[in-house]
Amino acid sequence: MPVFALSGFFSSLANFDLQTILIRVLVLCISLSFHEAAHAWAAYKLGDDTAALQGRLTLNPLAHLDPIGSIAFLIAGIGWAKPVPINPTRFNRKYSLRKGIVLTSVAGPSANLVMAVGSAFLYYIVATIGIAAKISSTDLLFSIFLNIFTILYSSNVILAVFNLLPIPPLDGYKVFGAALPGSLYYKIMQYERYIGLAFLALVFFGRGILTTILNVIRWPFDQVILWPLGQLFKLIWQLLGLA
Repeated sequence: MPVFALSGFFSSLANFDLQTILIRVLVLCISLSFHEAAHAWAAYKLGDDTAALQGRLTLNPLAHLDPIGSIAFLIAGIGWAKPVPINPTRFNRKYSLRKGIVLTSVAGPSANLVMAVGSAFLYYIVATIGIAAKISSTDLLFSIFLNIFTILYSSNVILAVFNLLPIPPLDGYKVFGAALPGSLYYKIMQYERYIGLAFLALVFFGRGILTTILNVIRWPFDQVILWPLGQLFKLIWQLLGLA
């Protein structure tokens, strides 16, 4: 039985070719759009239609992609989209402002994790079909599908972990800020711009450090997602006589 490894996003830099570039563009459009649409959807469900009225309640990439963030994603594997506007004062009154902000903020990373699970599942489905049909690993169409789901999985886990960091302007910072006492939060806000600029510099010039941090943080996510799927398909392969 061949070994199917869902490698990290950054390891694909070693095979930086046209196929990989095109797949990254596809992943960029899907992942970031799904992330931002989830923010808009959560806000809408909480009673705020600000994003919906601005056309952000959609999976159309043109409504979400930021030019600089898109370039960073293609080059460094980490990117961002245009922030979804929300108006917490329009949230349903049964939700506090802080709770509404937290729910809206975690919607994006949660959407990426859902997509990561779906991508890993589809990867194993395609792999199972390939084993059953005895398709060669060098088959172009087969390898393209495996590559798409590999990069889609890894990039969505990375994007989820990245956005959960408690650093401005990321989603994790909004969750972190909502948990702080108001006085402390407003003090931190005075330095928000400088912290954000320093972090942006780290993204572009300290990629090795950031990659190490993200890979450490993503490890438990990989275990929770990949281990059960691996065990499930190992059993399926045994039952089908493919193992």
